[in-house]
Amino acid sequence: MKKINYITAILSMTLVLTSTSCSKDDEISDTTKPTITITEPENDKEILIGDKNGMHIEMDLSDNVMLKSYKIEIHNNFDHHSHTSRSATTDFTFNKSYDISENRNIHIHHHDVMVPDNTTPGEYHLIIYCTDKAGNEAYVARDIVLSNSAAADID
Repeated sequence: MKKINYITAILSMTLVLTSTSCSKDDEISDTTKPTITITEPENDKEILIGDKNGMHIEMDLSDNVMLKSYKIEIHNNFDHHSHTSRSATTDFTFNKSYDISENRNIHIHHHDVMVPDNTTPGEYHLIIYCTDKAGNEAYVARDIVLSNSAAADID
């Protein structure tokens, strides 16, 4: 009788361990990063400083399971070793996150980024980060030029 109880206990533990390992495999199945396709601005695009319409940003974001958020980051791409005074201008930065939960695919079109009149002209990086519900992150970077003489974005 003790042999039967011992064997039953071992079989029960084996069954519990086997079912637990299967559920953990299911939990970590999403390792695919989201996809980002930026259509505007194009690489090396000149953006008008002080444009009251805002910078035109258009993109498609997608994930195989579920998206969570995206972030737009803009920072300068110059080395600051010149000896000229730039006290009347400001190196422009932008950093904002947006919630897009409950979407697998989404088309983004907005003009949230306003470049102030006193922004230092020059080369900048525009980086779009996208995170899915599982925490996988992808990013795409663009070089843009902030300029006082660029054509205004009309769309």
